[in-house]
Amino acid sequence: MISGTSIIGATRGIDSETTFEAVNPATGEKLKPLFQGASSGEVQKATELADAAFASYRNISGKERAVFLKSIGEKIMALGDELVERAVAETGLPAGRIEMERGRTVNQLNLFASLLEDGSWVNARIDTALPDRQPLPRPDLRAMLRPIGPVVVFCASNFPLAFSVAGGDTASALAAGCPVIVKAHHAHPGTAELVGSAIQAAVKVHGLHEGVFSLVFGSGKTVGTQLAKSPVVKAIGFTGSRSGGRALFDVAAARPEPIPVYAEMSSINPVFILPGALKEKGKAIAEGLAGSITLGVGQFCTNPGISILPKSQEAEEFVNQLKSSIEDFEGVMLHSGICDAYQAGVAKLIGTPNVSSVKSNQTDPGRGQAKAGSALFQTTAENFLSDPGLSDEVFGPASLLITSDSREQTLAIASNLEGHLTATIHGTDQDLAEWKDLIDILETKVGRLVFNGFPTGVEVCHSMVHGGPYPATTDSRTTSVGTLAIERFSRPVCYQNFPEDLLPDELKESNPLGIARLVNGVMQSS
Repeated sequence: MISGTSIIGATRGIDSETTFEAVNPATGEKLKPLFQGASSGEVQKATELADAAFASYRNISGKERAVFLKSIGEKIMALGDELVERAVAETGLPAGRIEMERGRTVNQLNLFASLLEDGSWVNARIDTALPDRQPLPRPDLRAMLRPIGPVVVFCASNFPLAFSVAGGDTASALAAGCPVIVKAHHAHPGTAELVGSAIQAAVKVHGLHEGVFSLVFGSGKTVGTQLAKSPVVKAIGFTGSRSGGRALFDVAAARPEPIPVYAEMSSINPVFILPGALKEKGKAIAEGLAGSITLGVGQFCTNPGISILPKSQEAEEFVNQLKSSIEDFEGVMLHSGICDAYQAGVAKLIGTPNVSSVKSNQTDPGRGQAKAGSALFQTTAENFLSDPGLSDEVFGPASLLITSDSREQTLAIASNLEGHLTATIHGTDQDLAEWKDLIDILETKVGRLVFNGFPTGVEVCHSMVHGGPYPATTDSRTTSVGTLAIERFSRPVCYQNFPEDLLPDELKESNPLGIARLVNGVMQSS
C-alpha cells in the first residue's frame, strides 16, 4: 500500500504544504496518491536518527549485515506484481525491463552480502612490533577500513530500482556499516515508497536502530540541499545530471566540514571504429551500435553518444546501415523533463552548422506524454574538434557520427575528450596492435575500456568499474557498481599498540574471522 508520505525511521511523515503527483509518461495520466514533501523538521529528524543509529550499526558484524542485506532483497521480491505494475506506470518501461532490474537489484544486495560474509574487504594490514629494531623500535600497527558515517543517496531517474532506493549506493553504504537517508526521485515516488517500506520492514525484523534507513520526498533544491548541509551526513551518492551533481558537490565542499560527493553525471561514451574492423564487419558493428544507441530509449548512462570512424567507402555503407537499423525507432522516455531536454538537444544539433542530420523522426508527443524518436547526425573530425558544443551529452536515442581524415585527427579527438564512463574500440588484431597509442590515451579518459563490444550493459560483479574522470563522476578513484563501491563509504583507521581484546576481530592476532590479511608485508589467506 502506497501512502504518499516519507519514511522517517520507524515512522511516517505527515501532511505537508508541498505536494506532487507521479505521472505516467506514456499517457500523461496523473497517478494517485498525492505525495507529501518532507518538512524541514522531518528531514532534521531523519538525520538525527541516522546519527544515533551509526553508533550501533557500525559495530555489528559483517555477517549480521549480510543477513540484513539478504533480507532486504527477499522483502523486495515479496512485493511481487504490485512493485512491477507501479514501476511500469511511473516510468513507461516494459514489465520485463522492471523485472530484470528488480533481479539485478536483489543480486546486487546479495553480492555485497557475500562480500561481508567473506570479510576480507576491510583490507586488514598488520605490522607487528619490532621492539629491538635500531635505531628506533617499531610499534605494533594494525589498520582496516571502517564505516564513514551516515550517507545520503539521491535516486536516479533512469533506473527506478537498480540506482534508486535499494540500488548500488544504498547497498554499498549499508554494507560498509553506514545508515542511509534516501532522497526519492520525483518521477517514480510510488516505486520508491514500496522499496523503502521493504527496507524499513527489514530494519525492524532484525532489531536494528530505526535510523539505519529513512526515505524522504521533496525538492532537490530544498530537501536535498538541507540533507547535503547537515553536519551529521558524511558522504553523498548521486546519479543524475551534471548540473545537479555539481550543485551538490559545491554545497558539500562549502560546508565547515567538507564531505565527499560521489556523483555520476554525464558521459557520451565514445566508440572508435578502426579501419580493419570497419572493412571486415562494418554491418554487424552498425547493427550492434543501433541497439546500443536505442537501448532503454537511449536513457542508459552508457549509451554511445558519438562514434569515430575513418573516412572511406566502408564508412558510407556503415552510415547507411546504421540509419536503416534505427529508422523507425520510437519509445517512451522516463518523464516529460527528460523528453523535453532530449528534444532540445536534438533541435540544437539540427541547427548546428556543419552537422548533417542523417535521420530524425521526432514527433509531438502530446500533452503530458514523453514519447521520442531516434536521431542520427554526422560531422567531420575537423568540425568536431573546433566546436566544443558537439561534445555535449544528448540524453536519449541520439548519436553523432564523426568521420576522420587521418590517424592524427582520430588521436586528437581521443586526446581532447572529457572524462567518460566508457570508451569502446572496434578493431581487428592488427588494428589493436597498430593503435596502441589510442588505447593509452583512452585509459586516461574513462573508467571502463570495451573491446569489440558495446558499452551498454553494466555487469554487477567484483571487477566492474562504473566511474571515470570528471565530468563522468566527481571522483575518478571510485565506482558506483560492483563491490569496490563499498570503499566510497569507508575510511582507514590505524590502531597502534592496542591490547588484543580491544582490537576489532579483523585485526586480532588469532584472526578469528579467518580473513585474508597483509601481515608484515606478506598476504596471508587465514
